[in-house]
Amino acid sequence: MSADDLYKRAARRADEKIGFYKHLASFIVVNVVLAIINLLTGNGELWFYWITAFWGIGLIGHFVKVFIVNGRLEDNREDMIQKEMEKMKK
Repeated sequence: MSADDLYKRAARRADEKIGFYKHLASFIVVNVVLAIINLLTGNGELWFYWITAFWGIGLIGHFVKVFIVNGRLEDNREDMIQKEMEKMKK
């Protein structure tokens, strides 16, 4: 793999991680604001936790995709390429 290809892959991974951190920051800020609004105006009726829960599920999915799945898939891809190249040499 060339240095240019490595740079492009690294840049893509960095962009994905930055995207997750932005998602996390907006999740925290928006849900804190919603909680405050709900507690001040909800008359004892809580609704903000539904938004937090469902958005949290999406955030967990985003985390898994960026930090767990993508890294392993790329590593597995490189291993598969090496194995295929070894098979072709035989």
